[in-house]
Amino acid sequence: MRDAIALAEHVLAMTSGQALVRVVAERSLSLRFARSAPTQSTSVEDLDVEVVVLRDGHAGLATTNRIDDDGLRAAARRAEEAAAIAAAHASGAGPYPAPAPGAVIEGLAGWDGRTAELDPSDGGAEVEAAIVEAGTHGLEAFGIWSAGEVTHAIASTEGARLVDRVTDSYMKVICRDDEARCGFASSTDMRLATVDGAALARVASEKVTPATAIDLPPGRYTAVLDADAVGELLAFAGTLAFNGLAHAEGRGALSGRLGEEVASTKVTITDDPRAAGTLPRTFDADGVAKRAIPLIERGIARGVVHDLRSAAVAGDGAGSTGHAVAPGGSPEGPETTNLVLAPGDAEDVAALCAPIERGIYVTRFWYTNTVRERDAVVTSMTRDGTFLIENGRITRPIRDVRITDSLLRLLTDVEALGAGQRLIGHGEFYGRRFAHGVLCPPIRVGGLRVTGGA
Repeated sequence: MRDAIALAEHVLAMTSGQALVRVVAERSLSLRFARSAPTQSTSVEDLDVEVVVLRDGHAGLATTNRIDDDGLRAAARRAEEAAAIAAAHASGAGPYPAPAPGAVIEGLAGWDGRTAELDPSDGGAEVEAAIVEAGTHGLEAFGIWSAGEVTHAIASTEGARLVDRVTDSYMKVICRDDEARCGFASSTDMRLATVDGAALARVASEKVTPATAIDLPPGRYTAVLDADAVGELLAFAGTLAFNGLAHAEGRGALSGRLGEEVASTKVTITDDPRAAGTLPRTFDADGVAKRAIPLIERGIARGVVHDLRSAAVAGDGAGSTGHAVAPGGSPEGPETTNLVLAPGDAEDVAALCAPIERGIYVTRFWYTNTVRERDAVVTSMTRDGTFLIENGRITRPIRDVRITDSLLRLLTDVEALGAGQRLIGHGEFYGRRFAHGVLCPPIRVGGLRVTGGA
């Protein structure tokens, strides 16, 4: 594979005017298993070149994985043509400013050499351990093990020469009995050494009980949401509340509300690529250095995240916060890729449940969708471990339920947070590998709105 920064510089020399070239090189392995047997293995080695050319504030983008000179020149020409057409058909200057000022950065904060070896025997051992552990509980194991190394390199006409290498590892285990009752556990980290298939299978198996699940009628329930459930909801909050483009266009849930109380005083949320336990990144797709951004501080809305394009749309002195996920700016706007919910002082899930006379415990949500963007209302379903809480203890299983609620309303209802955080991410990629996650503890909320069965 060609040296990424040398390749970016080579392509940059083929462009005219203001331009930025990003090279993304991926190496990854994934192992899937079902019914306690391996089912699929994949190995990816891929390289993409993205060329952004600017004409009067309008960005033209072209992408290629042909790295011969003819293929690279063709991509540069397509980017130039796209920018020229956009500028010619616009009524004025576009929203995209010049590329970020030149800098030379080589980042390795998010890279682990052991993980970068991508030894398939590591994955095989963890899959086997998960299957064996599930078997000791009379259960079948399903899931995925995945690890990857991704290199990002950027060269721009403004003098930027940036290289960042990152690694990530992920494993999820679902344990299931003969009646299709399931339990879930997952692990995300930049280091492969933290993945423990047997431990994940043990946690998942504890959530599979032979007791008959009961129906829960619609209503508001005090709830304990484990970290996987919290991470899913906060990922949606990143899109609905903290997206700078939606905020600037008046669609965001925090539009017009910065400086106001929007959550419980127990809630502090930042986007911090240097927080211990997250997946660090040095710069974004626009070549802007990443830094910690306060979003909600003790319940008060403090900010949103921007890329270069959304900051230009916002105006009023807004600048990029280093959250571009595509060079030239994604049409969907910037993303919070390192959300961190500060922990509380509850020792564990049991301590969060202790004050609850009757409520519910949720392992995780899935099939989450937006209902009303402006109010951050989403709908989702519980899965793989939903239980009744009675007299301070997790007791009988509940048939999965649908919830429909405002994420901001839930944040105002936070009563307590766990002292321990976990990184909640995903390792199943249906395109370019871009590992990120939410670092969060489990929480107790005063009123989760259950609207029906799943």
